[in-house]
Amino acid sequence: MKISSITLWQKSLPLAKPYWLSGGRLKFEVLDSTFVRIDTDEGFSGWGEGCPWGHTYLPAHGPGVRAGIETMASSILGLDPRQTGPINHQMDLALPGHLYAKAPIDIACWDIAGQAAELPIGELLGGRYPEPIPVASSISTGTPREMLADIERYRTHGYRVHSAKVGADALQDIERIRFLEAHREPDEVVFYDVNRAWTRAEAVTVMNAVADLPITFEQPCETLDDCLAVRRVTSHPIAIDERLDTLNDMTRIVSDRIAELINIKINRVGGLTRAARIRDLALAHGIGISVMPTGGTVLADTDAIQFAQTIPDPYRLRVWSCQDMITVDPAPGRGARVKDGLLAAPEAPGLGVAPDEQWLGEPVAVYSLNRT
Repeated sequence: MKISSITLWQKSLPLAKPYWLSGGRLKFEVLDSTFVRIDTDEGFSGWGEGCPWGHTYLPAHGPGVRAGIETMASSILGLDPRQTGPINHQMDLALPGHLYAKAPIDIACWDIAGQAAELPIGELLGGRYPEPIPVASSISTGTPREMLADIERYRTHGYRVHSAKVGADALQDIERIRFLEAHREPDEVVFYDVNRAWTRAEAVTVMNAVADLPITFEQPCETLDDCLAVRRVTSHPIAIDERLDTLNDMTRIVSDRIAELINIKINRVGGLTRAARIRDLALAHGIGISVMPTGGTVLADTDAIQFAQTIPDPYRLRVWSCQDMITVDPAPGRGARVKDGLLAAPEAPGLGVAPDEQWLGEPVAVYSLNRT
C-alpha cells in the first residue's frame, strides 16, 4: 500500500461565545482548522484534523499547519501509511520540529491502518478500555459567580468534571477558588488551570493560601523550571500541560519529579505515534493522564478519545472536547459525541468518522505522486 495523494481543506470554526484564557489575558473567537485526507493506491482514505487554538496560545498557527504539510508532502508520498514509525521519521527529516503540522498526517495514517486491519485506532494503540470517559468543561476566567454560572450550565448536561481558568490577580484567584470549592457538589472535580499565567511568587502565594483544599493545579507557571521550583514549596498535585511537547519533556518531568499529572494534547505532541510514547513513560511512573485536542471539530475529539481509551484506570483522568464550543459540525451525528458528560470512541474501523466533503468545499491544496 502506498500514499498516492494528500489533500488539504481550510475551514474557519467560529466559537459559540468568546473564550478567555486564564487570567482573561487572551481572547479567542474563531479557530483556523486544516482537514487532511490521505488517499492510497489500494482505495483506502484516512482523515486527520490540525487545529491550533488560535495563534497566540502556543507556537502554532493554522497557516503553519498547511505550510508544514506542503514542505513534507513529497517526502511521504509513495510510503506505506501503515508504517507510522517510518512516516514520522521522514517527516522529521523533511521538517525538524513543527509537531503540530505533523499531527494530522500521523492521525490520517492511523485511520488508514485501522481501516485496513478492520479495527478501531484504539485497538491498534495497545487495546481499549471500553468505559466512557468524563469530559471536562472549560470555564473561562470571570467573576466567581460568572464562573459558577458556567459550571451550573454544564451540570445540566451531565458534566461532573470542570477545568476552571484562574491566573489573574493572586488575591482574586484565591477568592475564585474558595468560592467555587464552596459550591462544588460532592461528586464533582474541579481542576484549576493557570495556563502558565502566574509568576513563581504568585503560584506559591495562591497554592499555599488554599493548602487546605484537595485540589489540582494545571501548568501554574511558564516553564518546567518554574513549575519545579513551585513544586518544591507547595503540596498540591500539579499537572503539566503547555510545556509537554516531546518525549524529552516527559523524561524531564519524570526524572525531576515535577508533576503528578500530565495533559497530552494530540496535535501539540505531533499525533498518535508520539502520544503513545509519552503515555507509556507516564504510566511506567504512575503519572495520571488527561487527553485533549488542542481545538477542532468532532474529528479531533474522536482521535483524542480513541487514544484516551487505551489508558487504564486509575491513570485515565478525563478528556476535553471542543465540539460543543463551536457553531459548525462537519459530520452531524457521527464520530465521538458527548452524552451526559461522557465520551466514548466509535466502534467503526480506523478513526471512525469522516467529514462531509460538500461541507468542506474546494480543497486548498492537493499533493500527489503525479504532481507535487
